Amino acid sequence: MSSVFLSGDAEADALLADDSFALLMGMLLDQQVPMEVAFAGPAKLAERLGKLDVVEIAEMDPDEFLEKFSIKPAVHRFPKSMATRVQKLAAQIVDEYDADTSAIWTSGDPTGPEVLKRLKKLPGFGEQKAKIFLALLGKQFTFNADGWREAAGDYGAEDSRRSIADVVDEDTLLEVRAFKKQQKAAAKAAKK
Repeated sequence: MSSVFLSGDAEADALLADDSFALLMGMLLDQQVPMEVAFAGPAKLAERLGKLDVVEIAEMDPDEFLEKFSIKPAVHRFPKSMATRVQKLAAQIVDEYDADTSAIWTSGDPTGPEVLKRLKKLPGFGEQKAKIFLALLGKQFTFNADGWREAAGDYGAEDSRRSIADVVDEDTLLEVRAFKKQQKAAAKAAKK
């Protein structure tokens, strides 16, 4: 895979670039915390567990998993709900994709719309999160299935700066942050 700049931490980014479960988990954790905190989460968990093994995570005792997830600094600001989601995600990957996370976007040579549909079936992945992850695969990884840009919607646009899919360095991180701030302000103004 490629090198990425998603967490701002070289070791965490190396894990994200090499481990498709870590990448997918980072996307799952990307809510109600800064993007780079979410994408640093898989490395924190890998350090505490010794490695990220989707089967082990799926089968781990939920209380024991929550304990590892909650060690300060916690993997996420909402450790209980997010630990549960990560375990559900791992279980679904084990059950539906034979523990091969990348099969979600590689199995059967799927189109962009098919991958979007698969992503939306995952725990914690709604329409928007699925589109952002699809754009991340297309823009920063070697994913080039037919129709991925269209399926990713605005997130698939070539020079956009709207999501983690567009973050490749410190400058693009700041541009994406500025876009998100502008979107929140516009949404707030629309409610008045």
